[in-house]
Amino acid sequence: MYFISFATVYWIDVFTRQLYFNILVESVNYCRKHKGMEIYAYCFMPNHIHLIFRSAHEDPSGLIRDFKKYTSKKVIEAIINNPQESRKDWLLSMFENAGEEKSNVTKYQFWQHNNKPIELWSETVIKQKIKYIHNNPIESGFVTAPIDWKYSSARNFQDDHTILEIDDTGFFG
Repeated sequence: MYFISFATVYWIDVFTRQLYFNILVESVNYCRKHKGMEIYAYCFMPNHIHLIFRSAHEDPSGLIRDFKKYTSKKVIEAIINNPQESRKDWLLSMFENAGEEKSNVTKYQFWQHNNKPIELWSETVIKQKIKYIHNNPIESGFVTAPIDWKYSSARNFQDDHTILEIDDTGFFG
């Protein structure tokens, strides 16, 4: 199992609309079905994501690379095509500025590049990371209880699988 966090460039709060969260959910579901992603815990925040996952194909870096590439493309398309997006010009200019700073980016950079999956080596460490993930919305001041954040596996741990299905860790987190 691996723990990973990754953030939008400049820590921009992009995930402020249901449409953008839906892209993350659909992407995870696709990766679970077609790319061998096993997901044990997650939290989608306005500007970053936390995951505990496993790659059934033993390629965690490749799995995250593909996930980030796909979601960045889809979210940017959604921003461009969303007539209600009041921050469209600003968001696109920020992604373009970030892309200009990197030689390997053609136009827009959406996600920060500095992340590496961290292998979780014990049940104790896995439980610590799950607690950290689930408490993230509380620490950010969005909710007072982990289960109240819609885009968190804290809800799954309370038998609410309405957003995403998760895999069983074999123990209660």
